[in-house]
Amino acid sequence: MHDTLEAARPASAAQTGDRASFRLAVFGAVLVVTLFAGYGLGRLHNGGNAMLGGNAMPGGNAVLGGNAMPGMTVNENQPHVHNADGTITQGGAATSMNMGAAAGGLALSSGGLTLVPASTTFRPGHAQKLSFTINGAGGAPITTYAIVHDKPLHLIVIRRDLSGYQHLHPTMAPDGTWSITLTLAAPGSYRAIVDFTAIVGGQPVATTLGTDLTVAGSYAPLALPVPVRQVTSQNVTVAYDGTPRTESTQPILMTVTAPDGKPAALQPYLGAFGHLVMVRDGDLGYVHVHPEAALVDGKVKFWLAAPGPGRYRMFFDFQVAGRVHTAAWTAVVG
Repeated sequence: MHDTLEAARPASAAQTGDRASFRLAVFGAVLVVTLFAGYGLGRLHNGGNAMLGGNAMPGGNAVLGGNAMPGMTVNENQPHVHNADGTITQGGAATSMNMGAAAGGLALSSGGLTLVPASTTFRPGHAQKLSFTINGAGGAPITTYAIVHDKPLHLIVIRRDLSGYQHLHPTMAPDGTWSITLTLAAPGSYRAIVDFTAIVGGQPVATTLGTDLTVAGSYAPLALPVPVRQVTSQNVTVAYDGTPRTESTQPILMTVTAPDGKPAALQPYLGAFGHLVMVRDGDLGYVHVHPEAALVDGKVKFWLAAPGPGRYRMFFDFQVAGRVHTAAWTAVVG
């Protein structure tokens, strides 16, 4: 987000002598204060709620959906993290002092918004409809959302042992009911995490909520895979460089190699060259990170500050030759 400074208005009439000098000095002091105040507010809002309108960068892919006013946009071009508290943290050097991203998906309700699922019980291996609404403070479903990275709402489903990851996109009916056909392959307890930016009172509220889904049957949790730096997804090899930390924002670079050993030709997927999701072992705390707009030496570059110490699964969604891949790693954050 760019800082926006309002130009000071000129004096109504010219003055002479000492009075003119005095007023000129006062004007200069006020202008300096205004400049610094504008700069400070701009820096504060970089870590605040997504901004409507303003100087969105060309090519930005976040626009308002539903019953939004035309022409209103949300700037999603810069690398950033969608936090659980309704804020978006910009990445890069500007956030090098962040003390970890906020883990989302831990609560049904946050910031005056509540996730209300129609049903949370599933049968293993059966396709069933998952339906829910996002209700506002008055209890009525929200029907207006921002389109963030090509979709008004992102749904992440994962089992409590961090297996069975799915990144889905439900559709919304005019009454605000979201629905999608969902298949949960194995018994166990799953977490459904909804990541969205609702428009409440004309203002965007970026929020992440979560609910448990239950699949009946005998549950045998899988052990987390050992940490590695390189994995293979559908004959495509993916490796990452960088170490997630809690005390500062760190660069994480993804390298995708085709079966012939050459760099894969990455294609934009959901408005970016990749999406990085981290889910924490134990409480399923969730972080969704978007990369820099351009590749860096052919690599996808994210900026990440882990929410806290622990074991995580990292999921990197990307697209090659029209096919979406997901690479997954176990990462231990000290």
